[in-house]
Amino acid sequence: MLKSATWLASSLIALTVGMAQAEDMTMDTVVASVNGTDITLGQMIISRAQLPAQYQDLEADVLFKGILDQLIQQQLLSEQITDMPRRVAIALENERRSMMAGEVIQEITDSAVTDDALQAAYDARFAGAEPEMEWNASHILVASREEIDAIKARVDAGEDFAALASELSTDTSGPGGGSLGWFGKGMMVEPFEVAVMTLEAGQVSTPVETQFGWHLVMLNETRNKVQPTLDEVRAELSGELEQNAILAKIAELEGAATITRPEEGAFDPTILQNLDLLEK
Repeated sequence: MLKSATWLASSLIALTVGMAQAEDMTMDTVVASVNGTDITLGQMIISRAQLPAQYQDLEADVLFKGILDQLIQQQLLSEQITDMPRRVAIALENERRSMMAGEVIQEITDSAVTDDALQAAYDARFAGAEPEMEWNASHILVASREEIDAIKARVDAGEDFAALASELSTDTSGPGGGSLGWFGKGMMVEPFEVAVMTLEAGQVSTPVETQFGWHLVMLNETRNKVQPTLDEVRAELSGELEQNAILAKIAELEGAATITRPEEGAFDPTILQNLDLLEK
């Protein structure tokens, strides 16, 4: 019994010490050293964050060991280069520029997307907007005017539109009785849309020609399109706010900067494919 109590107390002490050590760690905490070059906890954290998605869910101990081994091996290999190749230096310059720009972009987007900005963008798009009409229609599609005239005569004689669509329509909607479901303005080709907009619910159009063939259109019902809630368009509006803020900042910076660009034709665009230049 005493032995168990002693073991438990030792375990609790070790756990407490371990937790305290974890709280004291920073990105500069040294995890390993290779020939005097430190590998830090921050470097390992960044390496893990940059892993492809399929590796992110590996067990923590497996990732820790794998990342540490990789950094040690990379350090050993990198030490074999005494003179840095220019292409490596150029790649590092590009990477630094990209990462620094990314930090600024993150700051811009973080400040651009606020609750107030989202509400203002939502109101600007939807508040006071006229309700949009939506139509629910069915159609029959065939290749020739003669075919559609014959079908129209059968509809006028009282035959069921959906049954005729199932029997005769060449469109993929045929088996479903020609139903196209709900659609809004601009979603159908113009002659078809114009025909739908002239109908009352339950009416069948005269033959309509489009690039797809000849149609008979029956309007089933209409409704006013329900406006989306803010939450439903939050992602879309956020993206627009972010994009607009980034473009505005770039325009501001370009306006205040001194930028020179090459004259038209000064460079052959295919020169970017010339990897041999990196060896000079």
